[in-house]
Amino acid sequence: MQKIKNGFSWKLFLLSYLFLEGSAQDFGQTQFICSSVPKDMDICAATLQNSVPGEDLKTTVMQLRETVLQQKETIMNQKETIRELTSKLTRCESQSSPEPGDARPGGRRKETGTKNTMGDVSRGPTDTLTQLSQTLQSLKQRLENLEQFSRNNNSVQANSLKDLLQSKIDDLEKQVLSRVNSVEEGKPGLRNETDQRGRVESTLTSLHQRITDLEKGQKDNRPLDKFQLTFPLRTNYMYAKVKKSLPEMYAFTVCMWIKSNASPGVGTPFSYAVPGQANELVLIEWGNNPMEILINDKVAKLPFLINDGKWHHICVTWTTRDGVWEAFQDGVMRGSGENLAPYHPIKPQGIMILGQEQDTLGGGFDATQAFVGDMANFHIWDRKLSIGEIYNLATCSSKAQVGNVFSWLETSLDIYGGASKWTFEACRQLN
Repeated sequence: MQKIKNGFSWKLFLLSYLFLEGSAQDFGQTQFICSSVPKDMDICAATLQNSVPGEDLKTTVMQLRETVLQQKETIMNQKETIRELTSKLTRCESQSSPEPGDARPGGRRKETGTKNTMGDVSRGPTDTLTQLSQTLQSLKQRLENLEQFSRNNNSVQANSLKDLLQSKIDDLEKQVLSRVNSVEEGKPGLRNETDQRGRVESTLTSLHQRITDLEKGQKDNRPLDKFQLTFPLRTNYMYAKVKKSLPEMYAFTVCMWIKSNASPGVGTPFSYAVPGQANELVLIEWGNNPMEILINDKVAKLPFLINDGKWHHICVTWTTRDGVWEAFQDGVMRGSGENLAPYHPIKPQGIMILGQEQDTLGGGFDATQAFVGDMANFHIWDRKLSIGEIYNLATCSSKAQVGNVFSWLETSLDIYGGASKWTFEACRQLN
């Protein structure tokens, strides 16, 4: 009898130990309950008959199930994080891809025709902008040397060196602005770091101004209206601002030369905003939509086809009476309509911007709506021009008139963000 009791006690001790050990490992703190089990009885059945251990087992199963679900959710989140990091790494690698023919493992070939005159740019966004600023500063020093050389030796070699440096500046400018855009898209937090980007933009503008000063000898013999504005990239900070506001107008004609092959949409050639109305007068071609004229936020679709990379002359006329409008391309009327903001005069005391669409007065620019291309001879009249007058403008007739509200002069514009001015004579440089 004593032997049987000792055997039973040993089994009970072993069972209790195993149960306690497993519970402590899996579930942390647990309650230990000791129950006597007859020798010949099934242990599982005896456990289920006891109400307290059954409740504990049910709770344990629920905890296990909740733990499994939490771990599954954690795994899914980690997979999403891995995909996002992989995508960012791919973008970084593409920005620092090796030169064509580089056989390094895992390296990517640059696309044919891609030109990089700036060397290996750092991958870090802040380091990238710093290096770009240093490069521009170096170029500025070279430009100062050129100015000194030009003053001391007004020769063919000086002009040749100046032209070469101008070409280098244009090439560098495109790379700088492209790099700043790509950095901002990849790192949204950098959008608020306007100081460093502002310095880059300021240096670009300064370089163009210095080149302009070097060319003053040639410009002294050139009329102030013989120039074009070039917007090489879609940005939210490259634009020109008309120095004076428009008067109140009950009719108008807007004409300009324009050249672009941007797709989709050439962007916003001009926008005029007044207090309380950002879309007082806007010309825009955005996305896959046709070009539109907006007056007091009312819209008319224009039948212009201009994104073929060729110069085109366009005009839009409008009168407040019945909101009648007409659209001309290359001297020929292409369409007309009415009921466009009828009996609403164009309000004064606003801001006219070339190259950007305003969401607020003088600002709120969106890069996706920016103009890309060239423009020249932008004129505004406070009346409706006749078909003959518009034809004279498109054919560069000696009878062509200039705008009585705004006329195209270098002294009438302030230029920002790297937009550039070049010599242009209508009808002599066409296509």
